Amino acid sequence: MSLNIIQADLSNDNHANVLIELLNSYAMDPAGGGEPLNKYTQDNLIDQLSKTPNHLSFIAFSDDQPAGLAICFEGFSTFACKPLINIHDFIVTSNFRCKGIGKALIEAIQQEAQQRGCCKITLEVLENNHHAISLYKKCGFVGYELSEDMGKAMFMEMKI
Repeated sequence: MSLNIIQADLSNDNHANVLIELLNSYAMDPAGGGEPLNKYTQDNLIDQLSKTPNHLSFIAFSDDQPAGLAICFEGFSTFACKPLINIHDFIVTSNFRCKGIGKALIEAIQQEAQQRGCCKITLEVLENNHHAISLYKKCGFVGYELSEDMGKAMFMEMKI
């Protein structure tokens, strides 16, 4: 198996189409909600991501077949006074899982984070997505906490 991980160029139609295809595959997976991306998202995501200066995406190809995707955004840690990278969407398609692709994607993100002088990489994961949690822990991710007394951070949302 040959594995190639690239940073997506959204002006490249092939990269853009693969990104939408992989993200849609993730959306249809139970861990992504089990529903395909809506038409608006499919039609507008590439344009909107292209307008987002802190966006970066990585695509994994296994033997030239799209196998994985990480959509990330550069943020900023006020406490460390340094940039960080947040992995917003992360998928390895079902037929390519358990082949080292997820680990390779995270290593590519880690290398980019080091080049940018980032202090950390962050992500969110559903508590019952045990396979993803296992991968993240093997790669060095831990639950975020400032102190044991205050406990681990929780991810929350308020839809608008």
